[in-house]
Amino acid sequence: MSVETGNLHEYAEGRPEQFSIRLDKLHRMKRENRDPFVKTSFPLTSKTREVLESFDHDALETQNVSVAGRIVSWRDMGKANFIDIADSAGKIQVYIRGDIVGDEVYSEFKDWDIGDIIGVTGEVFVTRRGEVSIRAGNIELLAKALQPLPEKFHGLKDIELRYRQRYVDLIVNPEVKETFITRSAVIKEMRNYLDSLGFFEVETPVLLSVASGAAARPFVTRHNALSLDMHLRISLELPLKRLIVGGFDKVYEIGRVFRNEGMDTTHNPEFTMLELYWAYVGYEEIMDLTEELIRNAAKRVMGEDGIAVVEGVEYDLSKPFARMSMKEAVKKFAGVDWEDIDTAEQAKALAKQHGIEVESRHGKGDILNLFFERYCEEKLIQPTFITGHPVEISPLAKTIENDPEYTQRFELFIAGHEYANAYSELNDPEVQRERFIRQAELKAAGDEDANDMDDDFINALEYGLPPTGGLGIGIDRLVMLLTDSASIRDVILFPTMKPVDGNVSKKPQEGCL
Repeated sequence: MSVETGNLHEYAEGRPEQFSIRLDKLHRMKRENRDPFVKTSFPLTSKTREVLESFDHDALETQNVSVAGRIVSWRDMGKANFIDIADSAGKIQVYIRGDIVGDEVYSEFKDWDIGDIIGVTGEVFVTRRGEVSIRAGNIELLAKALQPLPEKFHGLKDIELRYRQRYVDLIVNPEVKETFITRSAVIKEMRNYLDSLGFFEVETPVLLSVASGAAARPFVTRHNALSLDMHLRISLELPLKRLIVGGFDKVYEIGRVFRNEGMDTTHNPEFTMLELYWAYVGYEEIMDLTEELIRNAAKRVMGEDGIAVVEGVEYDLSKPFARMSMKEAVKKFAGVDWEDIDTAEQAKALAKQHGIEVESRHGKGDILNLFFERYCEEKLIQPTFITGHPVEISPLAKTIENDPEYTQRFELFIAGHEYANAYSELNDPEVQRERFIRQAELKAAGDEDANDMDDDFINALEYGLPPTGGLGIGIDRLVMLLTDSASIRDVILFPTMKPVDGNVSKKPQEGCL
């Protein structure tokens, strides 16, 4: 029901008292032809930070500026008021007196609230305490806030509510905004670096008839016009490799992918990936590129030392990243020499001795990976490339020429988590088809993460894919590392959340203003 035409009390039912008070004010303004929502624009000369940073006692004092933002604090001195208004760049103090703005405007101003969005025009000056401020000559109410903001000493502490109502989180917790500014800068630097190397940025479909390119369970949706079940993409890989077939030598995409899987501090069902493909190079050249790409982004965003600090632990991204094979890691951290394992039966017996659960479908390579996940991942603290993944878990990678049980693949681990995955791309269509068939058999046996057969991709390979190196980097995890964020939800503006009744929580927050 519309607030303009509906029942005021019905709209406010179940709301905090402050909401009803503010709604009463809004309706009174509308009855008096002072509806703040009719405003369509307010001419700005500056952002708050620009006023503070460019202030010169001689040049800017008495100079008029126009700024706009949200009232975030208010100090009533009787005949004068000091308020702080915040915009996207920061906040600034505004001095308001009735004998300057006029009695009528001043009377209206006294009826405003913290959280309201206003426009201010006035002179820049310095208070006796040395604070650069604006002496308001004119003020306008541009939008009325019906919901009170959390009071600064309590803040918005409910972590679930912060994620659900990110708009409030951004208003009252300035450090959250800095995290997302850093995220944007990281993506920008990675894009600039790849562009400087001659990579071409492209966009590929989100809706696919076949979801392949990763070991993951897809989301299924319905295309009504085509009467077709489709999948949200789980990877950017196969469309990008089709473009290499088509004649592009260097392509990349930064985009959302979707995996219908569990959620924890490092997993969200939708997340951002950078994937790139480079013709005529292999995984070793891609390894060098990955190191430089991440190091460059870290230095540009965090400074020349390239050191990320997470929960007090330093991760040095400026030094060459360590490199070891998966078999070497298992030998080092689990004390198991995989060179002594010849058959799947031996591997299963060894797994049983170590309390590792295996399934009948698991081969020798699958079990090596289970040992790696159990004993090694959490030990890989400083940046480390793990190479030589078993062919069973790498259906799209080329095998090592003299060791066909293992592939030309690497993963980058930092702080015990995976940050990048790459390999020399398998370009033999016959072998790729056999791998897809094997994946289909695994899916039929109950492996929901196995790849589907993609006949069109096989068709593309039959036209000839040159030797190619490919890379995928999880942007969200990288931003977590560079911003010392504990959860992936801290670096995604709108993380996936289970809905609450009515789609939004309307419970009063502790300590509202």
